[in-house]
Amino acid sequence: QAIVEEEDAPEDLLPRAQIVTVMGHVDHGKTSLLDYIRKANVIAGEAGGITQHIGAYNVKLEDGRRITFLDTPGHEAFTAMRARGAKVTDIAIIIVAADDNVMPQTKEAINHAMAAGVPIVFAINKVDKPTANPDKIKEELAAMNYLVEEWGGKYQSQDISAKKGIGVEDLLEKVLLEAEMLDLKANPNRNASGSIIESSLDKGRGYVATVLVSNGTLKVGDIVLAGTSYGRVKAMFNERNQRIKEAGPSEPALILGLNGAPAAGDTFHVVETDQEAREITNKREQLAREQGLRTQKILTLDELGRRIALGNFQELNIIVKGDVDGSVEALSDSLIKLSTEQIQVNVIHKGVGAISESDVSLAAASDAIIVGFQVRPSGAAGKMADQEGVDIRKYSVIYDAIEEVKAAMEGMLAPELKEQITATIEIREVFNITKVGLVAGAMVKTGKVKRSDKARLIRDGIVIFTGNINALKRFKDDVKEVGTNFECGISLVNCNDMKVGDMIETFEEIEVKQTL
Repeated sequence: QAIVEEEDAPEDLLPRAQIVTVMGHVDHGKTSLLDYIRKANVIAGEAGGITQHIGAYNVKLEDGRRITFLDTPGHEAFTAMRARGAKVTDIAIIIVAADDNVMPQTKEAINHAMAAGVPIVFAINKVDKPTANPDKIKEELAAMNYLVEEWGGKYQSQDISAKKGIGVEDLLEKVLLEAEMLDLKANPNRNASGSIIESSLDKGRGYVATVLVSNGTLKVGDIVLAGTSYGRVKAMFNERNQRIKEAGPSEPALILGLNGAPAAGDTFHVVETDQEAREITNKREQLAREQGLRTQKILTLDELGRRIALGNFQELNIIVKGDVDGSVEALSDSLIKLSTEQIQVNVIHKGVGAISESDVSLAAASDAIIVGFQVRPSGAAGKMADQEGVDIRKYSVIYDAIEEVKAAMEGMLAPELKEQITATIEIREVFNITKVGLVAGAMVKTGKVKRSDKARLIRDGIVIFTGNINALKRFKDDVKEVGTNFECGISLVNCNDMKVGDMIETFEEIEVKQTL
């Protein structure tokens, strides 16, 4: 159910601030750069010092101009978040650390920006480090066909140090220059539309969504419709948590009052009436349900055949709950990717907010484990999980979650049996004893034979019998083990063919944990 947008008349358009997304590899200094520009410390509040959400910040420069910055996570799990960042943005700053290389995530970020048709400015960070080599980075970029301006290309680049603030002003100048060429405009005097950057469930405030207005002005009291959620804006805050009355084009805002957590990346629109919003969301929900029914895996004959063919096929059901929608999506994508031929990972439910009793009952019904990312179970849910024996895992860093689930899957794989040879024994004499059968008088050549080992009878290098040891004796006494260079009497269960000169090889089976 689409909403028709009317075009703006050219004379209504006014210049707007540009939206700049900072992208790059983990730990190359994206957040540090923003901290320097905003003169605030964000990093301190992050789990393990790594960004796991998209943050939107509106910064006023000294000459009065405004820029909105989006900070995207840099690790591989957050591909979708980076793609979203590239879609809503006007300009991308790609950060590369001068003491490192152009990493796969950096390349991916560049590709996202190119796919979205966004101009790129390269920032080569950490040039204050003694090991820094900015030229090497420019060379690597040139090898990827991104020639920087000083090398006669068309891409602007700037050597900076985010910690010390070297070159940051020049970088902003270059960004503003790119923006002037784009000539960004929007009409502030109309109903707002834009994109949802992130959404979460706040215990005291209900569903909270971070939005970025792309056109029009969003005011308190507007009825906002995003995906299958809608609501009247009760309150709006800027990124410093101060209340604001309205947000104009390319301004980020935190809004309260939606009846659900819209998916990150959804577009939002302001509609005139509650009724209109309700009709559209009902229609969208119905479509989503129909789609869900179509894509549900019904156990078809092919699927059954596949499972039988795989034999010991196992499934791991997971429920993912997280603090914000983007993280939930990134984590569930990463977990689904862990599936192997033997074990299929299914994310049967994912949602935003604390782990609730309904999550626990779903987990109990479908033998699932619950993965909580930066969220905790409510008291009642925790008790219920104990009673039902549901495993709730809580994580605050996405890597830990992925690693542990992977380890659990390796545990689900049946251990392999591996053989270890314990001794080789040479038969010197064979006695046929009534009621007992064949007993060999033998000499242990190497190793140590244990009563509990299994044995193979080998004649001329060919195994002719494999079985358990029936009895192991020294002189007349039963013994548990016989060491190297000792003689022993040995009989094998149900073995009635032994000859002088045969070798017996004894072995034990040990379990080895399989890895994926």
